[in-house]
Amino acid sequence: MVFKRRDRRPIWKIVLDFVYPRGGWARAFGYVKHRLRRLPDTPEKISRGIAVGVFAAFTPFYGLHFVIAILLARIARGNMLAALLGTFAGNPLTYIPIGIASLGTGYWLLGRPFNAAVFGLYTNGPKDYCTLGCQFSNAFSDITHNFMAIFTIATADWTGLIAFYHEVFVPYLIGGIAPGLFFGLLSYYLFVPIIAVYQKRRRKVLQAKLDQLKK
Repeated sequence: MVFKRRDRRPIWKIVLDFVYPRGGWARAFGYVKHRLRRLPDTPEKISRGIAVGVFAAFTPFYGLHFVIAILLARIARGNMLAALLGTFAGNPLTYIPIGIASLGTGYWLLGRPFNAAVFGLYTNGPKDYCTLGCQFSNAFSDITHNFMAIFTIATADWTGLIAFYHEVFVPYLIGGIAPGLFFGLLSYYLFVPIIAVYQKRRRKVLQAKLDQLKK
């Protein structure tokens, strides 16, 4: 195939590039900023796309942030490519603070005490408390085990998945709305004037080049 990579990357390399992209995060963010500036759309539509992309990054639907961002961009009439780029607000450098903010807010809204042990932060909590990684691992193990139980004599067990749903998913889903809206709106009002100034400056440069060609 024409666009197929000649050097197939191993799994560990794909994971490493996701955690730390080639060229570093500064280059990755510079690329995103460059793409946002050159989008052929109004500053308002581009900024709406960025805003819904940032909001999508605060949802617990990991792996579906692109899909959610596109759907929200259609509803908000924002730029879809800008929405995809906006989801980069959620990355390995920000997932932990986003998770803490979302879970903490969710527990507060639900009237439940937030246990810092879920992030492995053992303040006054028990040493054997199931951390966030443990919750994900138990939920994934339940899904795998119960799928195999369909074809074997094993008994389905949803204990880990139910605990994950109540301890992580629901608080994260509810709690991510407020910070997601805050940073989404902040992104909108921040990027509208920045993109407007850049587009105006770019039009002047292009007009100057056109006038020079005419001469």
